[in-house]
Amino acid sequence: MINHSIHQITVTTPYAVGDVHMYVYKGESVSLIDAGVNTDEAWDQFVKGLKEINLQPSDIEQIILTHHHPDHIGLTGRFEHEPIVYGHRLVEPWLNQSDRFFEGYRDFFNDLYEKWDVPQRFRNIEKTIAVTKKFSSKSKLHHYLSEGDIIEGIPGMRVIETPGHAQSHLSFWDETNRQMIVGDVLLKHISSNPLLEPPENKGDARPKPLLEYRKSLAKLLEYDVEQFLPGHGNPFRGHKELIERRLERQAKRAENVLVYLKEKGPLTPYEICTWLFARQYESQFGLTMSETIGQLDYLESIGAVNNVESNGVSYYAPTMTHQK
Repeated sequence: MINHSIHQITVTTPYAVGDVHMYVYKGESVSLIDAGVNTDEAWDQFVKGLKEINLQPSDIEQIILTHHHPDHIGLTGRFEHEPIVYGHRLVEPWLNQSDRFFEGYRDFFNDLYEKWDVPQRFRNIEKTIAVTKKFSSKSKLHHYLSEGDIIEGIPGMRVIETPGHAQSHLSFWDETNRQMIVGDVLLKHISSNPLLEPPENKGDARPKPLLEYRKSLAKLLEYDVEQFLPGHGNPFRGHKELIERRLERQAKRAENVLVYLKEKGPLTPYEICTWLFARQYESQFGLTMSETIGQLDYLESIGAVNNVESNGVSYYAPTMTHQK
Protein backbone atom coordinates (compact mmCIF):
# COMPACT_ATOMS: atom_id res chain seq x y z
CA MET A 1 0.00 0.00 0.00
CA ILE A 2 1.26 3.48 -0.87
CA ASN A 3 1.29 5.94 2.02
CA HIS A 4 -0.51 9.15 1.30
CA SER A 5 0.31 12.70 2.36
CA ILE A 6 -2.02 15.66 2.70
CA HIS A 7 -1.52 19.29 1.74
CA GLN A 8 -3.86 22.19 2.45
CA ILE A 9 -4.45 24.85 -0.19
CA THR A 10 -6.43 27.93 0.83
CA VAL A 11 -8.29 30.22 -1.56
CA THR A 12 -10.33 33.37 -1.05
CA THR A 13 -14.11 33.54 -1.46
CA PRO A 14 -16.63 36.38 -1.90
CA TYR A 15 -18.60 35.09 1.08
CA ALA A 16 -18.70 36.41 4.65
CA VAL A 17 -17.26 33.13 5.93
CA GLY A 18 -13.95 34.05 4.28
CA ASP A 19 -11.27 31.75 2.90
CA VAL A 20 -11.97 28.10 2.12
CA HIS A 21 -9.59 25.15 2.25
CA MET A 22 -8.97 22.49 -0.37
CA TYR A 23 -6.99 19.36 0.51
CA VAL A 24 -4.63 17.53 -1.84
CA TYR A 25 -3.85 13.88 -1.11
CA LYS A 26 -0.82 12.33 -2.79
CA GLY A 27 -0.96 8.55 -2.66
CA GLU A 28 -2.19 5.86 -5.02
CA SER A 29 -3.95 8.72 -6.81
CA VAL A 30 -3.56 12.48 -6.64
CA SER A 31 -6.87 13.50 -5.11
CA LEU A 32 -8.41 16.88 -4.39
CA ILE A 33 -10.94 17.14 -1.58
CA ASP A 34 -13.23 20.10 -2.25
CA ALA A 35 -12.75 22.55 -5.06
CA GLY A 36 -13.06 26.11 -3.82
CA VAL A 37 -15.15 28.82 -5.44
CA ASN A 38 -15.37 29.60 -9.15
CA THR A 39 -13.42 32.85 -9.47
CA ASP A 40 -10.26 33.64 -11.42
CA GLU A 41 -8.57 34.67 -8.19
CA ALA A 42 -9.34 31.33 -6.51
CA TRP A 43 -8.11 29.39 -9.55
CA ASP A 44 -4.84 31.33 -9.61
CA GLN A 45 -4.35 30.71 -5.88
CA PHE A 46 -5.07 27.02 -6.37
CA VAL A 47 -2.56 26.71 -9.23
CA LYS A 48 0.04 28.51 -7.12
CA GLY A 49 -0.64 26.18 -4.19
CA LEU A 50 -0.22 23.13 -6.42
CA LYS A 51 3.07 24.46 -7.75
CA GLU A 52 4.40 24.71 -4.20
CA ILE A 53 3.95 20.93 -3.83
CA ASN A 54 5.33 20.21 -7.31
CA LEU A 55 1.96 19.60 -8.95
CA GLN A 56 -0.17 21.22 -11.63
CA PRO A 57 -3.92 20.99 -12.37
CA SER A 58 -3.43 18.19 -14.90
CA ASP A 59 -2.02 15.99 -12.09
CA ILE A 60 -5.36 15.94 -10.24
CA GLU A 61 -6.91 12.55 -10.98
CA GLN A 62 -10.04 12.77 -8.85
CA ILE A 63 -12.06 15.34 -6.91
CA ILE A 64 -13.96 14.34 -3.78
CA LEU A 65 -16.63 16.75 -2.53
CA THR A 66 -17.80 17.22 1.05
CA HIS A 67 -21.00 18.98 -0.06
CA HIS A 68 -22.62 21.02 -2.81
CA HIS A 69 -22.16 24.64 -1.68
CA PRO A 70 -20.49 26.91 -4.27
CA ASP A 71 -17.35 27.54 -2.20
CA HIS A 72 -16.68 23.78 -2.19
CA ILE A 73 -17.53 22.77 -5.78
CA GLY A 74 -16.66 25.94 -7.69
CA LEU A 75 -13.54 24.89 -9.58
CA THR A 76 -14.66 21.41 -10.62
CA GLY A 77 -15.46 22.62 -14.14
CA ARG A 78 -12.17 24.47 -14.68
CA PHE A 79 -10.01 21.40 -15.28
CA GLU A 80 -9.33 20.78 -18.96
CA HIS A 81 -8.84 17.02 -18.50
CA GLU A 82 -12.05 16.39 -16.46
CA PRO A 83 -10.95 14.56 -13.28
CA ILE A 84 -13.30 11.92 -11.87
CA VAL A 85 -15.68 13.60 -9.39
CA TYR A 86 -17.05 11.81 -6.30
CA GLY A 87 -19.72 13.02 -3.89
CA HIS A 88 -23.10 12.38 -2.34
CA ARG A 89 -25.86 11.80 -4.89
CA LEU A 90 -27.52 15.07 -3.80
CA VAL A 91 -24.52 17.01 -5.14
CA GLU A 92 -25.43 15.95 -8.68
CA PRO A 93 -28.22 18.46 -9.47
CA TRP A 94 -26.08 21.32 -8.20
CA LEU A 95 -23.34 20.33 -10.66
CA ASN A 96 -25.72 19.61 -13.55
CA GLN A 97 -27.59 22.90 -12.98
CA SER A 98 -30.64 21.82 -14.95
CA ASP A 99 -33.50 24.28 -15.43
CA ARG A 100 -35.91 21.70 -14.00
CA PHE A 101 -33.92 21.45 -10.76
CA PHE A 102 -33.87 25.18 -10.20
CA GLU A 103 -37.56 25.44 -11.04
CA GLY A 104 -38.21 23.00 -8.21
CA TYR A 105 -35.92 25.00 -5.93
CA ARG A 106 -37.80 28.18 -6.80
CA ASP A 107 -41.20 26.60 -6.24
CA PHE A 108 -40.16 25.15 -2.88
CA PHE A 109 -39.09 28.48 -1.43
CA ASN A 110 -41.96 30.42 -2.97
CA ASP A 111 -44.40 28.02 -1.32
CA LEU A 112 -42.59 28.15 2.03
CA TYR A 113 -42.32 31.92 2.10
CA GLU A 114 -46.00 32.23 1.23
CA LYS A 115 -46.87 29.85 4.05
CA TRP A 116 -44.64 31.71 6.50
CA ASP A 117 -46.04 35.12 5.48
CA VAL A 118 -42.65 36.44 4.37
CA PRO A 119 -42.82 39.93 2.77
CA GLN A 120 -42.12 40.10 -0.96
CA ARG A 121 -38.91 42.10 -0.52
CA PHE A 122 -37.24 39.06 1.08
CA ARG A 123 -38.27 36.58 -1.58
CA ASN A 124 -35.03 37.00 -3.55
CA ILE A 125 -34.96 33.45 -4.84
CA GLU A 126 -33.83 34.41 -8.34
CA LYS A 127 -30.88 36.29 -6.89
CA THR A 128 -29.93 33.30 -4.75
CA ILE A 129 -29.99 31.03 -7.80
CA ALA A 130 -27.97 33.49 -9.89
CA VAL A 131 -25.25 33.85 -7.25
CA THR A 132 -25.11 30.07 -6.79
CA LYS A 133 -24.60 29.53 -10.51
CA LYS A 134 -22.03 32.31 -10.75
CA PHE A 135 -19.69 30.85 -8.14
CA SER A 136 -20.33 27.15 -8.86
CA SER A 137 -19.29 25.05 -11.84
CA LYS A 138 -21.42 23.15 -14.29
CA SER A 139 -19.82 19.71 -14.36
CA LYS A 140 -20.46 16.00 -13.78
CA LEU A 141 -20.67 13.81 -10.72
CA HIS A 142 -19.17 10.53 -11.89
CA HIS A 143 -19.55 8.39 -8.75
CA TYR A 144 -21.81 8.49 -5.68
CA LEU A 145 -20.40 8.14 -2.17
CA SER A 146 -22.38 6.97 0.84
CA GLU A 147 -21.91 5.84 4.44
CA GLY A 148 -19.03 3.39 4.91
CA ASP A 149 -17.54 3.64 1.42
CA ILE A 150 -13.75 3.55 1.10
CA ILE A 151 -12.51 6.29 -1.20
CA GLU A 152 -10.63 4.86 -4.13
CA GLY A 153 -7.03 6.03 -4.34
CA ILE A 154 -6.84 7.06 -0.66
CA PRO A 155 -6.21 3.88 1.37
CA GLY A 156 -8.25 3.73 4.56
CA MET A 157 -10.26 6.90 3.93
CA ARG A 158 -13.86 6.11 4.90
CA VAL A 159 -17.04 8.07 4.14
CA ILE A 160 -19.31 9.30 6.94
CA GLU A 161 -22.65 10.87 6.09
CA THR A 162 -23.04 14.08 8.13
CA PRO A 163 -26.09 15.98 6.83
CA GLY A 164 -27.43 19.16 8.39
CA HIS A 165 -25.34 22.06 7.13
CA ALA A 166 -26.19 20.60 3.73
CA GLN A 167 -28.27 17.54 2.89
CA SER A 168 -25.37 16.33 0.72
CA HIS A 169 -22.72 16.69 3.42
CA LEU A 170 -20.06 14.00 3.83
CA SER A 171 -17.04 13.78 6.12
CA PHE A 172 -13.97 11.63 5.50
CA TRP A 173 -12.33 9.58 8.26
CA ASP A 174 -8.69 8.52 8.05
CA GLU A 175 -8.55 6.04 10.91
CA THR A 176 -4.85 5.26 10.48
CA ASN A 177 -3.79 8.86 11.05
CA ARG A 178 -6.88 9.70 13.15
CA GLN A 179 -7.65 12.69 10.96
CA MET A 180 -11.08 13.70 9.73
CA ILE A 181 -11.96 16.03 6.86
CA VAL A 182 -15.21 17.63 8.02
CA GLY A 183 -16.05 20.27 5.42
CA ASP A 184 -18.43 22.66 7.16
CA VAL A 185 -20.18 20.32 9.58
CA LEU A 186 -17.87 21.33 12.44
CA LEU A 187 -15.77 24.50 12.55
CA LYS A 188 -13.69 25.68 15.50
CA HIS A 189 -14.24 29.44 15.27
CA ILE A 190 -17.92 29.68 14.26
CA SER A 191 -21.07 27.58 14.38
CA SER A 192 -22.21 26.00 11.14
CA ASN A 193 -25.60 27.01 9.73
CA PRO A 194 -28.03 24.16 9.09
CA LEU A 195 -29.52 25.46 5.83
CA LEU A 196 -32.99 24.96 4.41
CA GLU A 197 -33.16 22.99 1.18
CA PRO A 198 -35.90 21.37 -0.90
CA PRO A 199 -36.50 17.64 -0.39
CA GLU A 200 -34.85 15.26 -2.82
CA ASN A 201 -38.21 14.50 -4.44
CA LYS A 202 -40.87 17.12 -5.04
CA GLY A 203 -43.80 16.61 -2.72
CA ASP A 204 -41.80 14.88 0.02
CA ALA A 205 -41.75 16.32 3.52
CA ARG A 206 -39.52 19.34 4.10
CA PRO A 207 -36.09 18.35 5.45
CA LYS A 208 -35.37 19.49 9.00
CA PRO A 209 -31.69 20.45 8.83
CA LEU A 210 -31.12 21.39 12.47
CA LEU A 211 -32.40 18.01 13.66
CA GLU A 212 -30.14 16.27 11.15
CA TYR A 213 -27.25 18.51 12.16
CA ARG A 214 -27.63 17.58 15.84
CA LYS A 215 -27.59 13.89 14.88
CA SER A 216 -24.44 14.42 12.81
CA LEU A 217 -22.65 16.14 15.69
CA ALA A 218 -23.64 13.30 18.01
CA LYS A 219 -22.29 10.87 15.42
CA LEU A 220 -18.90 12.62 15.40
CA LEU A 221 -18.66 12.11 19.17
CA GLU A 222 -18.24 8.39 18.50
CA TYR A 223 -14.90 8.89 16.73
CA ASP A 224 -11.51 9.14 18.43
CA VAL A 225 -10.18 11.93 16.23
CA GLU A 226 -6.72 13.40 16.76
CA GLN A 227 -7.14 16.26 14.28
CA PHE A 228 -10.04 17.79 12.38
CA LEU A 229 -9.38 19.37 8.99
CA PRO A 230 -12.24 21.83 8.34
CA GLY A 231 -13.37 23.73 5.29
CA HIS A 232 -12.83 27.06 7.04
CA GLY A 233 -10.54 28.14 9.86
CA ASN A 234 -7.68 26.30 11.50
CA PRO A 235 -7.32 22.54 12.07
CA PHE A 236 -8.33 21.68 15.62
CA ARG A 237 -8.58 19.08 18.37
CA GLY A 238 -10.90 18.67 21.34
CA HIS A 239 -14.04 18.08 19.33
CA LYS A 240 -16.05 16.49 22.12
CA GLU A 241 -16.04 19.59 24.29
CA LEU A 242 -16.71 21.77 21.24
CA ILE A 243 -19.69 19.68 20.14
CA GLU A 244 -21.16 19.65 23.65
CA ARG A 245 -20.93 23.46 23.79
CA ARG A 246 -22.56 23.81 20.38
CA LEU A 247 -25.45 21.53 21.31
CA GLU A 248 -25.98 23.30 24.63
CA ARG A 249 -25.92 26.72 22.97
CA GLN A 250 -28.47 25.64 20.38
CA ALA A 251 -30.79 24.23 23.05
CA LYS A 252 -30.50 27.49 25.00
CA ARG A 253 -31.45 29.51 21.93
CA ALA A 254 -34.47 27.26 21.42
CA GLU A 255 -35.43 27.79 25.07
CA ASN A 256 -35.33 31.56 24.50
CA VAL A 257 -37.62 31.15 21.49
CA LEU A 258 -40.05 29.15 23.61
CA VAL A 259 -40.12 31.86 26.29
CA TYR A 260 -40.85 34.47 23.62
CA LEU A 261 -43.66 32.35 22.18
CA LYS A 262 -45.21 32.03 25.63
CA GLU A 263 -45.32 35.83 25.84
CA LYS A 264 -46.24 36.73 22.25
CA GLY A 265 -47.46 33.62 20.41
CA PRO A 266 -48.90 32.34 18.21
CA LEU A 267 -46.38 33.75 15.74
CA THR A 268 -45.27 33.00 12.19
CA PRO A 269 -41.70 31.84 11.52
CA TYR A 270 -41.06 35.22 9.88
CA GLU A 271 -42.21 37.12 12.98
CA ILE A 272 -39.98 34.97 15.18
CA CYS A 273 -37.04 35.53 12.82
CA THR A 274 -37.37 39.33 13.02
CA TRP A 275 -37.19 39.10 16.80
CA LEU A 276 -34.50 36.45 17.08
CA PHE A 277 -32.21 38.12 14.54
CA ALA A 278 -33.34 41.74 14.76
CA ARG A 279 -30.00 43.11 13.58
CA GLN A 280 -29.17 40.50 10.96
CA TYR A 281 -32.35 39.31 9.26
CA GLU A 282 -32.57 42.08 6.66
CA SER A 283 -29.02 41.55 5.37
CA GLN A 284 -28.84 37.75 5.85
CA PHE A 285 -32.42 36.67 5.44
CA GLY A 286 -31.84 33.16 4.09
CA LEU A 287 -29.40 32.25 6.86
CA THR A 288 -31.50 33.71 9.66
CA MET A 289 -34.71 32.12 8.36
CA SER A 290 -32.99 28.73 8.22
CA GLU A 291 -31.78 29.16 11.79
CA THR A 292 -35.22 30.23 12.98
CA ILE A 293 -37.12 27.32 11.46
CA GLY A 294 -34.43 25.02 12.83
CA GLN A 295 -35.19 26.16 16.37
CA LEU A 296 -38.91 25.67 15.77
CA ASP A 297 -38.32 22.18 14.34
CA TYR A 298 -36.31 21.34 17.45
CA LEU A 299 -38.98 22.65 19.81
CA GLU A 300 -41.64 20.74 17.90
CA SER A 301 -39.54 17.55 18.09
CA ILE A 302 -39.46 17.71 21.91
CA GLY A 303 -43.18 18.46 22.14
CA ALA A 304 -42.77 22.09 23.23
CA VAL A 305 -44.60 23.81 20.35
CA ASN A 306 -47.37 23.12 17.89
CA ASN A 307 -47.53 24.26 14.28
CA VAL A 308 -51.03 25.26 13.19
CA GLU A 309 -52.35 26.87 10.01
CA SER A 310 -54.88 29.65 9.66
CA ASN A 311 -55.92 31.04 6.28
CA GLY A 312 -52.94 29.32 4.66
CA VAL A 313 -50.40 30.84 7.07
CA SER A 314 -48.32 28.77 9.50
CA TYR A 315 -48.18 29.77 13.18
CA TYR A 316 -46.27 28.35 16.14
CA ALA A 317 -47.43 28.34 19.75
CA PRO A 318 -46.45 26.51 22.94
CA THR A 319 -48.17 23.20 23.60
CA MET A 320 -50.52 22.94 26.58
CA THR A 321 -47.80 21.36 28.73
CA HIS A 322 -45.32 24.18 27.95
CA GLN A 323 -47.53 27.26 28.31
CA LYS A 324 -46.42 28.21 31.83
